[in-house]
Amino acid sequence: MKKRRSKKERQELLQQTIETNPFITDEDLAEKFQVSIQTVRLDRMELSIPELRERIKHVATKQHEEDVKSLPLEEVVGEIIDIELDRHAISIFEVKVEHVFKRNQIARGHHLFAQANSLAVAVIDEELALTAKSTIRYIRPVKLGERVVAKVRVEDVENDKGRTVVKVRSFVGEELVFTGTFEMYRSSNYSEEGNNL
Repeated sequence: MKKRRSKKERQELLQQTIETNPFITDEDLAEKFQVSIQTVRLDRMELSIPELRERIKHVATKQHEEDVKSLPLEEVVGEIIDIELDRHAISIFEVKVEHVFKRNQIARGHHLFAQANSLAVAVIDEELALTAKSTIRYIRPVKLGERVVAKVRVEDVENDKGRTVVKVRSFVGEELVFTGTFEMYRSSNYSEEGNNL
C-alpha cells in the first residue's frame, strides 16, 4: 500500500508543479496528487497561489501589446501567453458555449483554425502579415470546456518564394488536436509595383 504524502509535502510538490506548469488545472492537480479538487483549492489558498485564470493573466501581462506588430492584440483568437517575434509564440483558447455545435458540444473547426492562423500572423515581425497558403489537419474533435494551447514556431523567415513558413501545433493537455503549416506574406516583400500573394 502506497504511503500518503503529508500535507506539507503535498503542498511543496503542488507549488513546484504549478511553478513548472502554470496552466495546469485544479482537476489535473487533484488527479496527480490523488486528492479532491476542494483539497487542491484549499492548498492553493493557503499557499496564496491564484486560480488558473489569474495565473494565465499574470503570465500574459508580459508587454505583448508592444511586441505584436502585425495586428491588434484583441484580434488574436485566444490569449497570447508567450511570444518572440519571428521565432515562436503560444496562445490559450478556452472553448465556451458560443464556440460549439449545440447538438454535440464539439468546437466548430473555424475557431481552432482562427486561433492557429491569428497566432501565425501575430508572430511575424512586420506591420503587415497575411496568410498566403495553409495546410491544416484536425486530429480529434475539441469539446466544450477544453483548453486549447496553440504553439507556433517560425521555420523559415524568408523561403525561396520570399514567404515565412510557420508551423502550428495545438494541444488539449498533452494530446495533439490540430496541426498546420502556414506560408505567410510579409510587408517587407511588398513593392510599389505590387506583389502577388
